[in-house]
Amino acid sequence: MTTFDHRAATPASPSFAVHIPDAELEAEPLDPAQIVSGDPVVTGKVLWESEDGKQLRGIWQITPGVVTDTEANELFVVVSGRATIEVEGGGILHVGPGDACVLREGDRTTWTVHETLRKAYQISL
Repeated sequence: MTTFDHRAATPASPSFAVHIPDAELEAEPLDPAQIVSGDPVVTGKVLWESEDGKQLRGIWQITPGVVTDTEANELFVVVSGRATIEVEGGGILHVGPGDACVLREGDRTTWTVHETLRKAYQISL
């Protein structure tokens, strides 16, 4: 098993490895106004952030429930779990393990999380 040394994840040394399914995540507050139904819990970990704060790479997880969000420019790959993402004025995305998804800045979304979903992401602000 690969272990993650968070000290390696700095702009000065951007090369590192982490085993996403086993990575320990930290609680991330979810605005109660975003919760449509259920009792979803969000956890995550930023693995790398650019010096200017405009690029983020990390892991994010959410337990079952329905939440709304306004997205940043993001590419993510689902590691585990399943969700349906409804994009306001757009389509409905069904995502599960191995799926890559691109969300555009400003997309207003509703996430219906069927099984605890864990993803690895790259966000551009």
